Amino acid sequence: MSEEILINVTPQESRVAIIENGVLQEVHIERTRNRGIVGNIYMGKVSRILPGMQAAFIDIGLERAAFLHVSDVRSVVSATQSRSGSASGSTNQNSESSAIGDLLRDGQIIVVQVVKDPIGTKGARVTTHITLPARYLVYMPYTKHIGISQKIGDDSERERLRNAVKSAMDDGDEGGYILRTVAEAVSDEELRTDIRYLRRVWLAIQERINGAPPCSLLHEDLALALRAMRDLVRENVEKVRIDSRETFQRARDFVREFIPEVDNRIEYYPGERPIFDLYSVEDEIKKALERKVPLKSGGYLIIDQTEAMTTIDVNTGAYVGRKNLEETLFKTNLEATQVIARQLRLRNLGGMIIIDFIDMEDAEHKRQVLRALEKALARDRSKTYLTEMSPLGLVEITRKRVRESLEHVLCEPCPACKGRGVLKTPQTVCFEIFREILREARQFGADKYLVLASQVVIDLLLDEESVSLVQLQEFIGKPVHLQVETLYNQEQFDVVML
Repeated sequence: MSEEILINVTPQESRVAIIENGVLQEVHIERTRNRGIVGNIYMGKVSRILPGMQAAFIDIGLERAAFLHVSDVRSVVSATQSRSGSASGSTNQNSESSAIGDLLRDGQIIVVQVVKDPIGTKGARVTTHITLPARYLVYMPYTKHIGISQKIGDDSERERLRNAVKSAMDDGDEGGYILRTVAEAVSDEELRTDIRYLRRVWLAIQERINGAPPCSLLHEDLALALRAMRDLVRENVEKVRIDSRETFQRARDFVREFIPEVDNRIEYYPGERPIFDLYSVEDEIKKALERKVPLKSGGYLIIDQTEAMTTIDVNTGAYVGRKNLEETLFKTNLEATQVIARQLRLRNLGGMIIIDFIDMEDAEHKRQVLRALEKALARDRSKTYLTEMSPLGLVEITRKRVRESLEHVLCEPCPACKGRGVLKTPQTVCFEIFREILREARQFGADKYLVLASQVVIDLLLDEESVSLVQLQEFIGKPVHLQVETLYNQEQFDVVML
């Protein structure tokens, strides 16, 4: 399977598209304004000890000092130890049982990593337990432990992964590793690639530690374009095309230093035609925000994303088949499996997903549809798990949520319907207005009333509901005036007593 990666960079945002056999499969988006500092490593300086809170404020060169709790202090790194970039003078155990004053002192220089972005008036949360992530591994320079995600449940696979990491480590290697959930079933060579990358990154950080001034940045978490180089470029990727010369140069410098084996696959795209137009990526992104997804046969999917779960409904639509009903339903469901697997990746849908396939009578057809779905999901980079098909034709899937869905990145709830997806009809709003006028007339008895509402509601009150409005005025014995409020949505209205 041929694969290409397209990277589109503007000052406002970066976008990465993964193309398989000419078809868009995944989109990653990062807005410049929303980039945080989690993962950044700083040469910090202790500015204040807080014995009562068992914490300290650390100056890392930002507007507000960062917060360091005693539980996040490695028993301790002195200024000299920090400068050497070595863990030799420290223990690897947590310091939660020690007092903060025994571990740190005012003015001390320590290396810290941000684990939580600043929020409001609060500074960042930092730790001295440094970790460096790669695609499959997390490197911990100050421990010898090799850990494996609890979500990898197969004992033989856990043992294989542990042995693969041990064999890839040199005898003199410092530090330990945690194997992430996505490491399940990956090859030994891919793990070795990650280890080589992490080793180079840590060596570069150590060099900066030796010469960096206090309150300076030592290591910045990678921007999206460089993370794509690290996490997405694998053996089956033929080309990585970047439409920004500056980003292309940074990506080339990055891979030459850390991942030299992929250097010859990166190229600069200077074309006048936007890079995302090469494979109609912009059109596919727009389609991925719609509820309805057409199938080539004439059937369609309806995808609804809610807080609790995502539901996918399969429908035959205009497809009537050529033989019999059962064959028609089977072919529609079979085609839907491929489209569903692609939509999960493209929309980046995570958590609980319920698929409502069209009911089939034939048990063999049900088995084939489920196996086809399993095979299609096997290409997904995120870990998925699916259940057997229920008697009602439902299949439950869980998909690991590693980032926000495409809809959450690009959209926000409608201010009119508050995310419900529906609005009250103008007639419903008219009747609510009538009830509100009656309520106020009984309670307060004003001389007259003014109704403020949207254009469509006022039009209805003057047309189809005009007789009802006249009857209401006669009943309360007071005049009711109408006024269009252009800023109101269809559901909004106000009844003002005059």
